[in-house]
Amino acid sequence: MKLRRVLMALPLMLMLTGSSSFAQLSPGRDWRRAVAERLPLYGHRNWIVIADSAYPAQSTPGIETIVADAEQAEVLQHVVARLSNSKHVRPIVYTDLELGYLTEMDTPGVDGYRELVASLFPDPKPLSLPHEQLIEKLAKAGQNFQVLIVKTRMTIPYTTVFFQLDCAYWSAEAERKLRSQMAQKGRR
Repeated sequence: MKLRRVLMALPLMLMLTGSSSFAQLSPGRDWRRAVAERLPLYGHRNWIVIADSAYPAQSTPGIETIVADAEQAEVLQHVVARLSNSKHVRPIVYTDLELGYLTEMDTPGVDGYRELVASLFPDPKPLSLPHEQLIEKLAKAGQNFQVLIVKTRMTIPYTTVFFQLDCAYWSAEAERKLRSQMAQKGRR
């Protein structure tokens, strides 16, 4: 009887402690509010992912998955607008390499979706990596940093858009210059 009570309480305990991304899977959650709450907290090395409906719930502790009862285009446009207005982060955008190989015959609607993505990210264009490599990047990032995955109603494969957040007010070139100066001064 005592074991049964513990087992019945386990899902609630996991939700309260946040120790399982499975417990964080929350259908019906207000995705707009989640993005609005997370974005000010997030900085470089955090990720926001807008995923199709078959995207897996990853088990890495730092990955939070929520389900949006919305079309992917709506969620994607909303997140792009929020990131565009952010003063502290800018996205490095990734898409699945496989998206470029899908045909309209096999996946109706994919041409229109690719046009949407191209219009949202004209320059720089998104980086494309194989889907499995992007999932591995998220798993690795989720070991130390928070990742928000928003699953949508999209039913076309390989349409997930990955936003790796970077610092908006400090460039990669400025970081390289700083590290070079530090190394030179360290040798003196």
